[in-house]
Order: sequence, then C-alpha cells, then structure tokens
Amino acid sequence: MIEAVRGALARLRIDPYILAILATVVFASLVPARGEAADVVAMATKIGVALVFFLHGAKLSPQAVVAGIAHWRLHLVVLLTTFALFPVAGLLFSSLPSWIVPAAVAPGLIYLACLPSTIQSAVGFTAVARGNVAAAVCGASASNLLGVAITPLLVGLLLSAQGGGLSWGAFEAILLQLLVPFIAGQLMRRWIGGFIQRHAKQTSLVDRGSILLVVYNAFSGAVAVGIWSQVSMGDLIRLSLICLVLLAGSVGWTVWISRRLKFPVEDEATILFGGSNKSLAAGAPMAAVLFPAATVGFILLPIMLYHQFQLMACAAIAGHYAKRAEPPLEIS
Repeated sequence: MIEAVRGALARLRIDPYILAILATVVFASLVPARGEAADVVAMATKIGVALVFFLHGAKLSPQAVVAGIAHWRLHLVVLLTTFALFPVAGLLFSSLPSWIVPAAVAPGLIYLACLPSTIQSAVGFTAVARGNVAAAVCGASASNLLGVAITPLLVGLLLSAQGGGLSWGAFEAILLQLLVPFIAGQLMRRWIGGFIQRHAKQTSLVDRGSILLVVYNAFSGAVAVGIWSQVSMGDLIRLSLICLVLLAGSVGWTVWISRRLKFPVEDEATILFGGSNKSLAAGAPMAAVLFPAATVGFILLPIMLYHQFQLMACAAIAGHYAKRAEPPLEIS
C-alpha cells in the first residue's frame, strides 16, 4: 500500500515532504499550540533552528566555493539572479493591489524573492540534466553561505521601502540563532564534517523535522490571529498563479541570459536550476527568527507553494535537458 502511494506521488511529481508540511498546516489549524504548550513549542523551535544552521555550517565546504572561482561568470549570473533580479520582481509583485495580492501575504512574496538557492535540489536536477555538477555544488554553497547574511538585509531593506521593516531585535536574533550556530558549525567542520556526511540521512531528518516544527509553530500563531479568515481560497489561487509567474520568469531569464552570454548547455542547466530555485530548508528556520510568531505563517505561504511548483517544473526540465544530452543512436 505504501509503495503504491509512493509510486502515485512519483508519477504526479509530488514531493511527499510537501504533503507532510501540508498535513502539519492542517494539524496546526485544528490543534494549535496554546498557553504553556505554545511556549514549549516556541522554545523547541528556537533550538531546532539553531541546530539546523549549525548542521548547515558543518556541511558547507568553503573550499568548494573557492574551487569554483574559475566559473566566476556562471556564479555571478546565478547570484545576481538570486539576490538582485528576484528581489526586484518580488517587490513589484508585492506592490500589486490587494485584490490581486492580499496584504497579509505580500511580505511573504518579498521574503520568497530574497531567499538563497537550494543545494540538494539544484545539484540533483543539474546531475539529472547532465549539467556542470561541480559548478552547481560551488554555486549553491556560495548562495547559502551568502544568504545567511544577505537575505535578512534584503528583506529588511525591501520591507522598509514598503513602510515595514525588521526591528533591531530581529537582527540580534539573526546573530544569536543563525550566525553563531552557523559559524560554530564551520569551525567544527574539520572534526564533525565526516561524521555528518556519513550520517547524511539522519541529519536530513533533523533538517526536515525542524522545518515541520517551524511550520507547526508558525501556523499555530497564525491561527490565533485568524489566518484563514484573512486568506481565502481565492487568495491562495491568486498567490499560486503569482508563484508560477515568478518561476516561469526566472526559468525564462536564466535560459535567455545563458544563451546570450554563450554558455555551453551544461552551464546553462546549472544556471537555470541555481537561479530559479528557492530554499525552503533555509527559508522556514530563518523566517522563525526574522518575524513575529503571529506573522510567520503568512510569510511561509508563498515559499511553500513556490517550492512544490519548482520541484515539479524542474523535474520535467531536467528530463528535457537529459534527452538533449543523450548521444544519437548509431544505425549500422
């Protein structure tokens, strides 16, 4: 039975983890954490977030980033797409009238646009597409290393432009809950990096479990302020369409600029997946630190939708690139 369900999800290209996140949202909507339970969940979330960034610091190799300097043109295109063009697009979409973009989720679009690229997905899809995997590893690592500092700064800057912004307390929390664990992981990498690589499956469970905890805590707080009375099904449909437009625009841009700059097809695939993907793994824990508990659920809606769309679209695109890379059949 379980295998049949997995097979059906694979055919539909639906990530089972996304279903787990949606189930967590439903559970938080029906059984939100309240009172002392909410305090316990909030503390566990802070610990989980710190642990996630400690593990990210221990896993990411600075040497991999340095080794990729030879492909500086490729990495520059990806980083400019991730941290310049995407945020501008997010700001423009978030400024649309409230009958198109609900005011409650508009900051979430800005947050989505400022997130770093994924690591696992970008590298995995590049490998399937027979692209430049070494450059994908370097670029994704650089994006995540930089994202720890750049994403909060961009979010604060763009939200301030809309009359919002982040408090000093948020930046203090970034320092204590994100940067300190991340740097500690980097410093301890030489001693624990091998252990983490050998137990990648277990550390992945910690990552994913922490994200589920963040989602539960976020939507518990959001339910308390009436998220489902402020965001209707029509709002979710419009938000989904905007995420699809963002995804299509990023894919179209990365392909166009790659060909305009005459990158080989292997590098084109790397730029496409590195530039169009956004990281839920980094986004969920970071949102729990940057934003008040009551608003985190609203902030996470766009990245949760975008993440599923990017998985389905990039799976199909990677297959297309793989077919292009296959040698023609020889007829004897």
